[in-house]
Amino acid sequence: MGRIVREGERLRLRVAEESDLDFILASEAKPENARYIIADSRAYHLDTLDSPGGVHFIVERKDTGAAVGFLVATGLNSPHHEQYWRRVIINESDRGYGKEAMRLLMAWAFEDAGAHRGFLDCKEYNDRALHVYESVGLRREGVLRDTIFVDGKYENLVVLGILEHEWRGRKNREG
Repeated sequence: MGRIVREGERLRLRVAEESDLDFILASEAKPENARYIIADSRAYHLDTLDSPGGVHFIVERKDTGAAVGFLVATGLNSPHHEQYWRRVIINESDRGYGKEAMRLLMAWAFEDAGAHRGFLDCKEYNDRALHVYESVGLRREGVLRDTIFVDGKYENLVVLGILEHEWRGRKNREG
């Protein structure tokens, strides 16, 4: 099992290993996830599981160890201390796991990995994800119009980000 980097109330983040690839690929292929992402190849995931520039995390329940999702953070060697949270997939919805996983990711990014800024992008019509990201403090920074071509049409991506001082202020207010 990979190294655990953060623990929350119900969930923990651990560094993904090659044995997690089937779970990662199956999560991307689930219909409820696939419409909101452009899936990556097994080779991409294998090359970037735990590299100097990025890391995959498995999100798992503390009580059972069952995987409920995964996250990918890149930009770890950026001279600008900016991380791109490239993939956020939680397979079990309506349980608050997305919010808890994002809080764990941000704590790791800002407290352990020295990030100054974290950001992600999200398809404009993914209302559930946009709600989660904004509820944990990410702010909409803009829209990349007609930036990806999917199933014969162009789609917009909303860019959301958070700065370290914003995250710390929010963390201090929430306790």
